[in-house]
Amino acid sequence: MTSTTLQRDTLRFITCGSVDDGKSTLIGRLLHDAGAVPDDQVAALRDADGRLDFSLLVDGLLAEREQGITIDVAYRYFSTPRRQFIVADTPGHEQYTRNMATGASTADAAVVLIDARKGVLTQTRRHSHIVSLLGVRHVILAVTKMDMVAWSQDVFDAIAADYLAFAEAAGLPTPVVIPVSGVNGDNLVRHGEAAEWYTGPTLLDVLETLPSAAATARPFRMAVQGVARPNLDFRGYAGRISSGVVAVGDAVAVSPSGVRSRVERIVVMGGDLQRALAGQSVTLTFTDEIDVTRGDVLAAADAPLEAADQFEATLVWMAEAELIPGRVYDLKIGARTVAAQITDIRHRVNVNTQEKLSARTLALNDIGVCHLSLGQDVAFEPYEVDRELGGFILIDRLTRATVGAGMIRFALRRAHNIHRQVIKVDRDQRAALKGQKAAVVWLTGLSGSGKSTIANLVEERLTDEGRHAYLIDGDNLRHGLSRDLGFTEADRVENIRRAAEVARMMADAGLIVLVSLISPFRAERRMVREMMPDGEFLEVFVDAPLEVVEARDLKGLYAKARRGEIANFTGVSSPYEAPLEPDLHLRTDHMTPEAAAEAVVARLRADLRLVG
Repeated sequence: MTSTTLQRDTLRFITCGSVDDGKSTLIGRLLHDAGAVPDDQVAALRDADGRLDFSLLVDGLLAEREQGITIDVAYRYFSTPRRQFIVADTPGHEQYTRNMATGASTADAAVVLIDARKGVLTQTRRHSHIVSLLGVRHVILAVTKMDMVAWSQDVFDAIAADYLAFAEAAGLPTPVVIPVSGVNGDNLVRHGEAAEWYTGPTLLDVLETLPSAAATARPFRMAVQGVARPNLDFRGYAGRISSGVVAVGDAVAVSPSGVRSRVERIVVMGGDLQRALAGQSVTLTFTDEIDVTRGDVLAAADAPLEAADQFEATLVWMAEAELIPGRVYDLKIGARTVAAQITDIRHRVNVNTQEKLSARTLALNDIGVCHLSLGQDVAFEPYEVDRELGGFILIDRLTRATVGAGMIRFALRRAHNIHRQVIKVDRDQRAALKGQKAAVVWLTGLSGSGKSTIANLVEERLTDEGRHAYLIDGDNLRHGLSRDLGFTEADRVENIRRAAEVARMMADAGLIVLVSLISPFRAERRMVREMMPDGEFLEVFVDAPLEVVEARDLKGLYAKARRGEIANFTGVSSPYEAPLEPDLHLRTDHMTPEAAAEAVVARLRADLRLVG
């Protein structure tokens, strides 16, 4: 045993596996037998029959105790003379796989539990696959409840062989396999007498001797969490060093900008340091006045970070609602949050067979390989190199719920080969030539609400006044640019994205662009607004009750939808999310198309879109 394994460093590990495999009981018994449970807590572990229920040490939520399952991630801290530990008991139920991924994201090791009576299950494979994806470096397979199969070596050997074959195919580190009993404590801290055939290490033996991560061996990296400016004479950049070492005088590169300087001071609570290591929270100052903001990453100048806006990544989907390719989500990586879209799902992984399956979306707990396009460059490293700079989460922009967790594999080649061309004539010059200001007027509403009629009237009035306007109509779009799209939610999102890109370019040419499109989802309408300069997007809600537009039904579409002849029809078999705060609200069940058109033109005049 080396001296490094005897240091009281900290090992983070998780327990995972299928529901009812005995994770909470195993951790509780491990803590108890390692002497990490005070006497007063031991007394509280007794059930109605006076027996010790070790799972109560971990299952803290009332719902967990009532259902007998772990729901949340429960963290426990304990230590032995050799090492300190942080253990995360993660839920086994499929519904809470997202919580398991959270616990695994910071773990050095994983203890995968398998009930000896059940063998390897789908959830065992799913959790193990996530362990592999999240870069957990050590895996221990604990075959639990061996006392309930009379400590049968044949049962143990069969489970071990099954899991080892799966682990090799899934790219997992070769596991250490241990037969245990959480209730009796066999082979957790001390060897049990019931299985004389097992002569390997106990679970605690393995945990105490696993090599710990050596973050200082990698180059200096620090995500900027904030800019400290307590007075005019001090500007510092605060964060936690994720890897490497930094010293006063070191050359540092800022990513993604690439700006460089040297470290002038390393400031911590209580004074200055000459040198700081991975894991320390510090504030750095530089010898030069440079532009650094929250979300930037500081790196050693001789090992700068790559920056890109398009990636291939592995994604674990965590939401009840399916992933919608093309929809804009917020992507958070380190301290930076940017807009992101899934542009392509390369494949979905069958966690049982490791087979790569074609997929157009990802459902709850699915694991897939995807291409992402971001709104701006971010500094990164592949996840296998650096978890902090290669791991990200996706956030729904409306609900603010975390819907996915991802691991960057690499930047796409086109992210490096395609660069924006600088255009010397800008949108203001083009609009000035036309005597107007550019605008995008986005008319949204149910089919039959009057969007196209109003948009046509507005374009006529603007043209009569000598204005330069253009109408993009949803039906016409479907005959050309979007003729390859159907009416699934993903296709609708892509249709809106295409319309928005065309509208943005036309507005850049100085035009007043009218877009008549159902555009049923708030997320996509928000995406369009954010694509345009401030003040150049008007959301017009053309509002009429469903019974009114259905009574009009000039094209007979509602009747066909009611008969089931049209799938995914907005208002009947697909939802419409009405604008919450439109720039202009037109009630077309109470006003004529002419009056509605005049209201749009009046709003354009009020916003100074029409000059002269």
